[in-house]
Amino acid sequence: MPALLSGRVALITGGGGEIGGAIARRFAAEGAAVAVADIRGERAEAVALDIAGAGGRALRIEADVAVASDAERSVCDTVAAFGCLTTLVHVAAAVTPDGTVETLTLAQWNEALAINLTGAFLMCKYAVPEMRKAGGGTIVNIASQLGQIGVPGRAPYSTSKAALIQFTKCLAAEYAKDGIRANSLSPGGVDTARTVRRFGTREAANRARGPYHLLGRTGRVDEIAAGALFLACEESSFMTGADLLLDGGYLAFKGVLSAPT
Repeated sequence: MPALLSGRVALITGGGGEIGGAIARRFAAEGAAVAVADIRGERAEAVALDIAGAGGRALRIEADVAVASDAERSVCDTVAAFGCLTTLVHVAAAVTPDGTVETLTLAQWNEALAINLTGAFLMCKYAVPEMRKAGGGTIVNIASQLGQIGVPGRAPYSTSKAALIQFTKCLAAEYAKDGIRANSLSPGGVDTARTVRRFGTREAANRARGPYHLLGRTGRVDEIAAGALFLACEESSFMTGADLLLDGGYLAFKGVLSAPT
């Protein structure tokens, strides 16, 4: 069967992280040329080298999505390297501390919004004109199941992700006429190093978060990559303005699974 992203050019922010890297590698395996953008250039480089080593085409970009000039340069460098831009996946997200409106600082609040939300705005601002030139494209914004519920202590993250879902719906409405589809993807808890850092160990993270999902476990990065691939390719050609929930049943079941007997 033909590769699902043959002839596509994808720019992935946060591409040096575990979720972003999994998406970049999966897209490359499906035939896309991939620009891997990350604020930590060495991480972007590592993913790009992996892709190249597997026979794919990849570009490493060091960029802060919250800085307009970096966002613009990321798009320009992608087009210069590969000739066009057809796909944008915004994965970059701030590491936000737990806290309430009384304990969080304004800087912590602003950082979450700057990366999670304004970063998506800036990337789309410069990506959309290039997608229009290419005859259309797809935008995938990585949100979260926490963007749909209130979570104590997670106001900056949850609020920014809720706004990202709504921003994506607006993009879909604005650019459908240009052949540009925009969807968000909301993962549940995912087994990543960031999650492990929150709980101390992988085992502690799985014990704490797994029972909140109907499937009894957190997600894998390859499962999130598969969802992003679906939204980016023509398998979802009649889908825009939607939020794809990949949360293992987190929102369907508001409780904690009991331990197996």
